[in-house]
Amino acid sequence: MGNCFSLGSFFIAANNSSTKDSTTPGGSSNFVNCGHTAELSATSSSAGRSQFSEASSEKSGAEEANPNGQILETLSLKVFSFAELKAATKNFKPDTLLGEGGFGKVYKGWVDERTLAPSKSGLGMVVAIKKLNPESMQGFEEWQSEVNFLGRLSHPNLVKLLGYCWEDKELLLVYEFMQKGSLENHLFRRNPSIQPLSWDIRLKIAIGAARGLAFLHTSEKKVIYRDFKASNILLDGSYNAKIADFGLAKLGPAGGESHVSTRVMGTYGYAAPEYVATGHLYVKSDVYGFGVVLLELLTGLRTLDTGRPSGKHNLVEWAKPMLSQRKKLKTIMDGRIEGQYSSKAAVQAAQLTLKCLEPDPKRRPSMKEVVEVLEQIEGMKGKPKNSMFSTSHSAPHPRHSKESSSRRSPLYARGHGQGSL
Repeated sequence: MGNCFSLGSFFIAANNSSTKDSTTPGGSSNFVNCGHTAELSATSSSAGRSQFSEASSEKSGAEEANPNGQILETLSLKVFSFAELKAATKNFKPDTLLGEGGFGKVYKGWVDERTLAPSKSGLGMVVAIKKLNPESMQGFEEWQSEVNFLGRLSHPNLVKLLGYCWEDKELLLVYEFMQKGSLENHLFRRNPSIQPLSWDIRLKIAIGAARGLAFLHTSEKKVIYRDFKASNILLDGSYNAKIADFGLAKLGPAGGESHVSTRVMGTYGYAAPEYVATGHLYVKSDVYGFGVVLLELLTGLRTLDTGRPSGKHNLVEWAKPMLSQRKKLKTIMDGRIEGQYSSKAAVQAAQLTLKCLEPDPKRRPSMKEVVEVLEQIEGMKGKPKNSMFSTSHSAPHPRHSKESSSRRSPLYARGHGQGSL
């Protein structure tokens, strides 16, 4: 049997019964729940449909019964054939392309809402289909991690993985479609047709993402997300935030250990300093990444941007000292949300950000505590009148550099904008 790992009370493994070895995509795909076998054939779409129909109702029912999320007993995914996904995307036509990342390209597709069978363009339910680039460094292991984690984790603030395809050399993942795209797109890309995110929406997004992380951290077997950043927070039509891309997720420490040791992967600028320096990954390493995103939400600036003036390239290094100083805080707040929040709310958000960015992981709050503080801030509805935040002297936002690649690789040079680990 392949590399079997635990997630809460269950185990999933890649079955090596195929003639191909476990690290080479191809042949049929069998996922084994150690103790309960759940065989999913990538070429048997009818079996995939019946299994999905039963499992998907379990997953949606679980979310309704437990809004705080849960780990499912069975793998709730449909197995698509490659032909089905070609039909759903009009043969991956360029006009269905939604974006491209380190894993590969993401296409818009259409499927029947009940059976998930491919449907004509514009009919049925819209889905997002991620197709592996054969030259991607992320490859099979991260594809498998997505299936293993998102196939069993059910929470309103985690993106839904609906199914997958593993056929010959083709690896694909099928997700629910998130109408508003990523937080990164809304926060950093200047598009005249898109209104800047308001203070209230930014808080809503922060709370939703925090709830998703809190669920991962408090599940029976703690899950460390490991790559929390603005581009991995997706937004639905109502700006509800959902965490996506579990390719780097790891199971938390066991047996009384404080951390797990692993190769340093992720995105530089968001990764916790202790992880970058030692490879020691703590549950609260995710809290640091959340603090970076919270700082981006407050300032409207990228964590790393060589297009900014010298000394301001690294947002955390530049802005962190000003978070604790009320008079300087106004100079780094995003001018586009000026007048939408009270000074007390801004100060508390800045204090929370500072706590999340503590160098010592033990001194950082838990994500459950982060959620509680954010909810308190959300309740502060008073608007500034003649406070320090009602002036028109908010710092102008410097030009943002080009979109950086989200491709992940081991850490190399650190002085070239938003790099990867």
